[in-house]
Amino acid sequence: MIMSLPILIRALRLPFLSVSVLPFIAGTFLWHGNIHWAGFFLGLIAVSCTHLAANLINDYADSRYGADWSDLKFYGFFGGSKLIQEKILPEKFYLRGSLFFSAAAFLAVILLAIGLKDNRVIFYYLLIIFLGASYSVNPLRLSYRRLGEAVIFILFGPACVMGAYFIQSKFFPNLDSFILALPFGLFTTAILVANEIADCSDDLKSKKYNLISLTGPARGHLVYFTLVEAGLFMVLINVIGANAHFISLLAFVVMGMLRRSGFILKEYYQDKEKLLESSRLTIKAANLVYLLLIAGVILGRFNG
Repeated sequence: MIMSLPILIRALRLPFLSVSVLPFIAGTFLWHGNIHWAGFFLGLIAVSCTHLAANLINDYADSRYGADWSDLKFYGFFGGSKLIQEKILPEKFYLRGSLFFSAAAFLAVILLAIGLKDNRVIFYYLLIIFLGASYSVNPLRLSYRRLGEAVIFILFGPACVMGAYFIQSKFFPNLDSFILALPFGLFTTAILVANEIADCSDDLKSKKYNLISLTGPARGHLVYFTLVEAGLFMVLINVIGANAHFISLLAFVVMGMLRRSGFILKEYYQDKEKLLESSRLTIKAANLVYLLLIAGVILGRFNG
């Protein structure tokens, strides 16, 4: 199958890699000892490939279970890649692609375990891959049972940050890395919630029950504001606790973007075209917060 680069990027949802790669980088530099660079790059490969595998299996599952068939329009930020629905790519491409990236990630994890001489790496990774797969597919299908938000929080917060810190330090669990993980997990969950508001009516048709199906899309902005405000508060806690340099407080400049995004979620929760701006603003705000946290962690490393 010959595929154009834009189609491949769309299928993999490649731009969303930042929400796993950036937390991993932050967790790495939280360690104030010598950086294990081989471990860092193998871990980065594992994180990236696992995220891509999860993206692919999610599209496969949402096609199989019907969630992506209610609205066939491609929006970019929510509703899936729609390449199956547009008959550009078959379901089997997504399944095989997910297995390929999972295998690549597992190979990187095995090499990491050998390099670190620590088999706990393999055990921890098996838990992560199980949780990631269970988000989308049977028998658990956690994203269909109002547990998807918790899974996303864990995978893109503690798993990425604490996993990276463990690779460098071999300490797990560790309180500092857990506290640093919280703003990452909260903001990534907020991205998910913004997308769930847009997808709510389509998800209900396919019996996909998430947190927004419980609160209703009209009140979804309250969940969103709770998450992003908690995320900013945890940035402050990380600065107070000396996890990050005070430069990370510049993250509060995103408040204008977040207020605008929340207003859209409140007033236009039934208008998907309007909600595109909310998703776009949330992703921009989250990435800016992540970059400022990384800057703060690195400066804290050299100033500490």
